[in-house]
This record gives sequence, C-alpha cells and structure tokens, in this order.
Amino acid sequence: MKSSSSETGIKYVVEVNWADRWQVYQRLNELDIPCRCETNQPLQVEIANPQIAVQLWSVVRQFTASRQDLIGSLEDCWRSRYQKF
Repeated sequence: MKSSSSETGIKYVVEVNWADRWQVYQRLNELDIPCRCETNQPLQVEIANPQIAVQLWSVVRQFTASRQDLIGSLEDCWRSRYQKF
C-alpha cells in the first residue's frame, strides 16, 4: 500500500486484484468508508482511524484469502467464543 496524507486521514492505494477491485470498492462504500475507484486506476481508500483500518483489512481479506483460510479463521472464532462456557 502506498500512502499520502490529508486533513481527515491518510489516503492509501490498495493493491488488490483488478478483477476484485470493484467488489472491494462496493463493500467499502456500503461501510461508508471514503474511497475512490476510477477507470484504469488503483483503488484509493482514506483511513481516518483504526476502526476503518481494521474494516479495510477485513474486506480485502475476504477477497484475497483462500476459502480454507477463511473457514479456519471462522472455526477459530467459534472455538474461542464457546470454550469459555
């Protein structure tokens, strides 16, 4: 990721597969995360706080992690949640 600073946050160029770029952009918009996705340009996201950084990580991970990795993470969450009881 490349970054540049603005008054409201840091703008990052997010390197995702060009085929996934539009879907990542759409999901970030649904989460009200400031971003831009112009024709033949990389996805740009403005990160103003740690919550946005984690949401960006999560969205990108949905498109870049393997299905098996995502299943493993979900199983780990379930295990840690229900081992307490």
